[in-house]
Amino acid sequence: MHIRTLRPDDAAALLAFELDNRDWFEQHVAARLPAFYTPAGVASHVREYLDAHDQGALLPCVLVDDEGAIVGRANLRHIDRVAGTGEVGYRIARTAGRRGLGSLALAYLLDAARTQYGLAALHAWVSDDNPGSKKIVEKQGFVRIEATPEMAIIRGRADPAWLYRCAL
Repeated sequence: MHIRTLRPDDAAALLAFELDNRDWFEQHVAARLPAFYTPAGVASHVREYLDAHDQGALLPCVLVDDEGAIVGRANLRHIDRVAGTGEVGYRIARTAGRRGLGSLALAYLLDAARTQYGLAALHAWVSDDNPGSKKIVEKQGFVRIEATPEMAIIRGRADPAWLYRCAL
C-alpha cells in the first residue's frame, strides 16, 4: 500500500474506484453529477485536478494497493500560501476501511502541508454521521471549531458537519 500524487494515466482506475464505491460514498458526502461517472467525466476531473496541482492550489493523491488498484483518495486543497492555510479531505473504499488508510492519508497530507507548502494550519469538514473520520482527525491534532447545520444535501436531507482546524 502506498500513497502518491494523482497521474493522468489514473483515469480508468479512478473511474473503477468511484463506480465501485459510489453508493458507499453517497451515504456520507453529496452525490456527484452523473456525468462524472463516465470515462470522459473522470478524465476531465483528473485534468482539472492536475492543472490545479500545477498552479500550487491542490495536492491530489491516490492510495494504491499492491496490485495497483486505487483504494482511496486524499486531497490537500484550497492551498493559500499567503494565509498559510489549506483544507484536507479523503475517501477510502468501503472494502479497505478499518485498515488505517484514513490515518495514513491524513498524516501524508499534514506532512506535505508542512514540508512542501509551508502552511501554518489546515481545516477539515467532518459530518456528524461520520464518527470514524472524527476519530481520525482528532487523533492527528485537529480541534472542532465550528458547526455548520447544512454542509451538504445527502440523499435528500441536510447533513450537519463540523469544521476542524489543526495548527501545524
